[in-house]
Amino acid sequence: MNEIVLSKPRHFNFRDAAPCADLKENDVRVRVRRIGVCGTDIHAYFGRQPFFTYPRVLGHELGVEVIETANHDPRLKPGTICAVEPYLNSPASQASRRGMTNCCENLNVLGVHIDGGMRPELVLPAHKLHTRESINIDQLALVETLCIGAHAVERGRPEPIDYCVVIGAGPIGLGCAAFARNHAGRVAVVDIQESRLAFCRDALGIPDTVDMGNACDTPLADRLRDISGCDLPSLIIDATGNARSMASCFDLAANGGRIVFAGLFQGDVSFHDPTFHRKELSILATRNATAQTFQSVMAAISSGKIDPEPWIGARVPFEEVPDKFAATVTTPGLIKAVIELN
Repeated sequence: MNEIVLSKPRHFNFRDAAPCADLKENDVRVRVRRIGVCGTDIHAYFGRQPFFTYPRVLGHELGVEVIETANHDPRLKPGTICAVEPYLNSPASQASRRGMTNCCENLNVLGVHIDGGMRPELVLPAHKLHTRESINIDQLALVETLCIGAHAVERGRPEPIDYCVVIGAGPIGLGCAAFARNHAGRVAVVDIQESRLAFCRDALGIPDTVDMGNACDTPLADRLRDISGCDLPSLIIDATGNARSMASCFDLAANGGRIVFAGLFQGDVSFHDPTFHRKELSILATRNATAQTFQSVMAAISSGKIDPEPWIGARVPFEEVPDKFAATVTTPGLIKAVIELN
């Protein structure tokens, strides 16, 4: 069996996959069926991913099928399809003991810190597999990326009184917007690509968008006030990973507001301290997601509150990834690409 390894930036190669380890108690051997392509994968491919080493087998957004199990959970019988929670935490760590498995001090993320799912089979702990009968394999491959956005929203704790603005309409920002609309009284999305804003309006049912890609003399703060009638956002979720955008949130947020940074970059965020104190702002980071978030996202998909399949704009057969990856992920207007294995 072959796996695909990113040997260095811009270089995918096939190599023989090592045999899967013998199953220990509560392990499950799975066949990889779908791999969602994440921004992390794209940045790693082009050499822009922080905290990353080569060579690496990418792939952490996974839809898989159970082959064999050493677990006694009847839900995980052979043939069951599952989403993978790819964050392998240490149960003994301080964060894990507090239920914050997503930011464990010793966290290993599949496809980032250790080899991931661009291979035919994996052995995973049973508790990292999530299944729901009414969700198909394509939807399962997009669960993890939706969980990132959902967890960012959980961190922001939106309420019906809130005016929430999501800055950055990449896949993570779109996930933030999709789940924020279920809780906040009003949601608006800001981006520089009109195609992504059109997706917000047409696929997510969010009519309030701000296109920063076109020249406009009106400051963003004024445009956000126009949407609400007069108010600045009480909750801002910045999913850009752009230092300038992140720093601007301190001026854009309403007094008493919350700022959630869902995107990250290699550098420092600075802000004007008197503004921060005068407004009594709260700043929150968000990282990965918890098992509870996976369950809530899958419940939302199962109930029809969100359908991730329209997000899929390209499909690439596994054997064609080395030749087609770069061209696929740079397609204008692409939201998500999915790699398919039989």
